[in-house]
Amino acid sequence: MEIKTISRDELKAKIDRGDDFELVMTLNEWAFDAAHIPGSINISSVEAGARLLKPADTIVVYCSDEACVASQMAYRALTEGGYGNVRRYAGGLSDWSDAGYPLEGHSAGG
Repeated sequence: MEIKTISRDELKAKIDRGDDFELVMTLNEWAFDAAHIPGSINISSVEAGARLLKPADTIVVYCSDEACVASQMAYRALTEGGYGNVRRYAGGLSDWSDAGYPLEGHSAGG
């Protein structure tokens, strides 16, 4: 299965425009509390995803970096579960931070 992705610049533009979409960090709650992209929600289980997301939502999933499999697994679970508009921000927290973009959370100074 090919994973549809979104680049850092595309994601930043969506956030800056105030587009209506769900930005989902797929790591555990501890990692989310430490650092996440502003506006994100934390979903680390299929059950939480079913509770917080609707199949018609536009969704961007991410985790720590390109090698992290959590967002890949979330992408597959969502698309196989009938969510039609899902993309993966492969660079994740590492890529976002490397660009100098803000993070929230206790390790990010937020």
